[in-house]
Amino acid sequence: MNAFKAWILRYQLASLVLLIVLLAVVLPLALDIFRLNLVGKYLTYAFVAIGLVMVWGYGGVLSLGQGVFFGLGGYAMAMFLKLEASDPISTKIQSTPGIPDFMDWNQITALPALWVPFKSLPFALAAVVLVPMLLAWIVSFAMFKRRVGGVYFAIITQAVALILTVLIIGQQGYTGGVNGMTDLKTVLGWDTRTDSAKYILYYVCVALLVAGILLCRWVQTSKLGTLLLAMRDKEDRVRFSGYDVANFKIFTFCLAAGLSGIGGALFSLQVGFMSPSFVGIVPSIEMVIYAAVGGRMSLVGAVYGTLLVNAGKTFFSESFPDLWLFLMAGLFIGVTMAFPMGLAGLWESHIAPWWKGRREALRQAAVPAKRPADVAATAVVDPVLPDGVRSQNV
Repeated sequence: MNAFKAWILRYQLASLVLLIVLLAVVLPLALDIFRLNLVGKYLTYAFVAIGLVMVWGYGGVLSLGQGVFFGLGGYAMAMFLKLEASDPISTKIQSTPGIPDFMDWNQITALPALWVPFKSLPFALAAVVLVPMLLAWIVSFAMFKRRVGGVYFAIITQAVALILTVLIIGQQGYTGGVNGMTDLKTVLGWDTRTDSAKYILYYVCVALLVAGILLCRWVQTSKLGTLLLAMRDKEDRVRFSGYDVANFKIFTFCLAAGLSGIGGALFSLQVGFMSPSFVGIVPSIEMVIYAAVGGRMSLVGAVYGTLLVNAGKTFFSESFPDLWLFLMAGLFIGVTMAFPMGLAGLWESHIAPWWKGRREALRQAAVPAKRPADVAATAVVDPVLPDGVRSQNV
């Protein structure tokens, strides 16, 4: 027990323990299955947010195209799920049974070669992580090796998001077009639409998110994390010290892409569809807002920021359907102006000092004050001696 407590204190994971209690105990007990499934959907975005904490907060590289990697992971999983849902028996009314319905609608008569490997679940799971990381490596290697960064890199990532969105929509026969891939119902015959399946997928999402946070926290506390902070603040000094700054940026960007791909795959599993609306520029900017609201230096804060923003979006859209966009804009502006370091900064600057002071006050109040009678009883009284003779207490 003491070793576990020391490990928690060493890596500063007390806030993560509270988050685990909230996600794994409090919310499942407090919410019905519909609302809990919504929370599971929000947590898939949190994978992107913690990746942005690494690449933006620690690496100093702002990416406005993380939706690309979220979408690639989601499409990789959706392709496997769509092929499973398109067996010859379920699609016997089509002109070409055994292929996805949108391919049949677009007069495609055979399964494309690109789709064939996705009949295998292990291949699809590997593609969920490796395909986003491969694209991230190509983009980051081309940019960072040429010392392209700052606002230019942010614009390039936006361009990549736009290009991929246009490509997905344009290749309707192979990707489902603007409608995306829908009717994703089973995984190896297991129906993901039942209540029990939704609970299981929710806990799988929570477990993988915690694992992702621990991985990122391990990177932060290592020598690499120290170099990332130094690179963010004084990039030239790190370069002149003999380190290849570009490689650090490439690694962090690929790590964030892999985490985003896992989030996209879990989104496809829990929600049951994937479309290009999660790949473009707008969702990518929203994902940056999640990290900014939670605190771009805090992994746990990014999760809270994701939950807060999406819960606010759901509440405002349900309660004020005509005004919810303005209310969301007010939430973004208000939080960023009042708390420049996000919710994590609010905790460190206000709540944590108040809590520490209160604990100290309670601790001092718990110590009993000595009564005057006790002081008199414990006092040592000198005996009466003749004048000029000093008493000496031993």
